[in-house]
Amino acid sequence: MTSTLRTLLAGLVVGALTGALVGAVAGQAVAGPAGEQRVISRQVAFDLVNTNDTDLLCVPDGQDYTVTARLVGPRGDVLGLDGANRINVLVHDAGTGGWFWGLDSPRRFDYARKLAQRGETSLVLTRLGYDQNALDSGRDTCLGAQATMLHQVVQHLKSGNFRFTGPVGTTTPAAGHVVVHGHGLGAAVAQLEASTFDDVEGLVLMSWTDNRFSQRAVQESLRQGVTCLGADYVGFGETRRDFRELLFASAPARVQRTAVRQRNDVPCGDVLSLAGMVTSLALDTGSIEAPALLLFGADDARIRDGAAEEQAGRFRSSSAVRTRTFPGTGSALPLEQRAPQVRREVLSFLSTLRLS
Repeated sequence: MTSTLRTLLAGLVVGALTGALVGAVAGQAVAGPAGEQRVISRQVAFDLVNTNDTDLLCVPDGQDYTVTARLVGPRGDVLGLDGANRINVLVHDAGTGGWFWGLDSPRRFDYARKLAQRGETSLVLTRLGYDQNALDSGRDTCLGAQATMLHQVVQHLKSGNFRFTGPVGTTTPAAGHVVVHGHGLGAAVAQLEASTFDDVEGLVLMSWTDNRFSQRAVQESLRQGVTCLGADYVGFGETRRDFRELLFASAPARVQRTAVRQRNDVPCGDVLSLAGMVTSLALDTGSIEAPALLLFGADDARIRDGAAEEQAGRFRSSSAVRTRTFPGTGSALPLEQRAPQVRREVLSFLSTLRLS
């Protein structure tokens, strides 16, 4: 690795559907049905340092990176015309990517856009090591660094210290409040960020448990760990079928096929720091003060029964904790058949958070 600033703006287009989210022309606007907000989507860039300021023991490369993401929301909020508002940061799981939150076909599974139609602005983050923010070596980052870079993103959002890519000609918005939504390992990263830096106003954590992992999840983690002893990246699920079974229980076949086409390998630095992450969360989750919404699928292949109640009990310092388990649903809550109910639960939670 060199010490020079590396700008990773070249997109790795992993399918036409991904391009609709991460490679679409900036400024595309969509008018929804009556009562819905006019939604636009713009690509943005953050200057981040791949360093680890958490208690999790892992060593990233310490280099500077430009990480691109997509801001989706009502036009006035995205363009910074309506003052300081809430920005939701969406953090994806291992093996998926930013596309997880913006599946464009069928559009009813586009989580970010559906929230935007109800007035919410979201930053769809593609973590370092994935898609257009790829690394030469997956060992160059780790989960402590992922949490630290998420903290940097939160701070940049609050200060407006990021930029539109392309000739947009407007000022980026500064967030008055930030709520982090995470799925799977992305939820764990969000949880570690909140317990370490205490700078978010809310958490929406999907399909994550600190210790009630299923036998299949343990076996998959061990398989990845063994592979990573001699590799930089490893597949999430040994086969495409494994990938589908680890994520889905009720998603339409079309959604599952799209997800498989966009499947990403997992950076081995993340894999090899997972055990330390679990230990850190066991020690530190009790210090989180932000309100939290914990969402689970009853048929999640990676989580054992009883996870919701046990996980909620770990947030003993939180000002408010809500849990919801959706029947007949797997891990990928925003892409399963009950996605509309998931979004309603999220919007209900967001409506309880004070913006003053």
